[in-house]
Amino acid sequence: MSQSPSTLITRHTSLPVLPGATLGVLGSGQLGRMFALAARQMGYRVHTYSPERDTPTGQVADAETSAPYEDLDAARAFARGVDAVTFEFENVPAATVEAVAEFAPTRPSGSVLHTTQHRVREKTFLSARGFPVTRFFGVNTPADLRSALAATGCPAVLKTAGFGYDGKGQRLIKSLEEADDAFASLAGREGILEAFVPFERELSVVAARASDASTAHFGVVENTHARHILDHTVAPARVASHVAREAAEIAESLLAELEVVGVLCVELFLTADGKLFVNELAPRPHNSGHFTIDACRTSQFEQQVRAVCNLPLGSTEQLRPAAMANLLGDLWGAGEPDWRAALSDPGVKLHLYGKSRARRGRKMGHLTALAATPEDALAAVLAARERLKHKYERGTMNDEP
Repeated sequence: MSQSPSTLITRHTSLPVLPGATLGVLGSGQLGRMFALAARQMGYRVHTYSPERDTPTGQVADAETSAPYEDLDAARAFARGVDAVTFEFENVPAATVEAVAEFAPTRPSGSVLHTTQHRVREKTFLSARGFPVTRFFGVNTPADLRSALAATGCPAVLKTAGFGYDGKGQRLIKSLEEADDAFASLAGREGILEAFVPFERELSVVAARASDASTAHFGVVENTHARHILDHTVAPARVASHVAREAAEIAESLLAELEVVGVLCVELFLTADGKLFVNELAPRPHNSGHFTIDACRTSQFEQQVRAVCNLPLGSTEQLRPAAMANLLGDLWGAGEPDWRAALSDPGVKLHLYGKSRARRGRKMGHLTALAATPEDALAAVLAARERLKHKYERGTMNDEP
């Protein structure tokens, strides 16, 4: 008697996917690119799927399928040609994930994406399981927003419930008089109002969980944002040891609660009185984990490969303190940045993502520096980025991620 693809997949999900196999990636940006580079180094082939062509991932993958996520026949054909599938961003439609999962093990699971791609579902999940989150309310009407503001007070943050990243779809409401304009900014989309957290620092933990429930994390790192986009990360974070332990424990508990097989980033706020609040989850490698490529025994991308392929997780030992600085399209405003000047420090590493067009706010690459202390690493990486501007003058560019 013939068996359905889902039955066959269920039977074989515990088997390792060995080097020589083909790994599928839904999404084709820089996170997929760095995953593909790690996978190819380990002997895997990589096939990426997204609506675009000549993408950062596609440039280094063995195959690139360009089709809409809504084209379920194309998604199924893609899945038939790979041995396991993972994601480089979480906003893949649920129907696409279900279609792919008919033919290939998908890690993390569609249920993880369902929770984390929608802020109301995510915050409800966190709150119901006792994780520390600020007060929040779903917003679908102007009356919902006014009622929520009465409960949270001002300031508060209104966000779209889905498809938000790098601060997009967010608005700080400073007074009740701003409520109507803020609601209009949702443009008909579902929203979430969150009580403002007067944080002292923004932190994150990148962690991984294998199918045998073993976990590993890269420690807590410290993040600084500019214009709602991550500007730089310092690893390890300059926080008290008990804060670092609590942050890591939160991340490992979330891996278990969500039953993640793969990589998860937990973004957190730290208040002046030492309290942690979970801000957002990302069920994939994260911008704040890029330092691991140069600073750790196992990068977050190799760890993703290992988890997706049912291989033992690698050591997350950090070899030296490190700092990472993002390179946004703004740096190209008056021509090519001065790469020679930036790399005059032999301890600085350059990572570019293969994007052909630089636009304001678009992540084009990053720099990493290692040093004896976190402070020295941060000074080195910021100085290197500053040297890139030798040929830079402020120009006019379009806003685009």
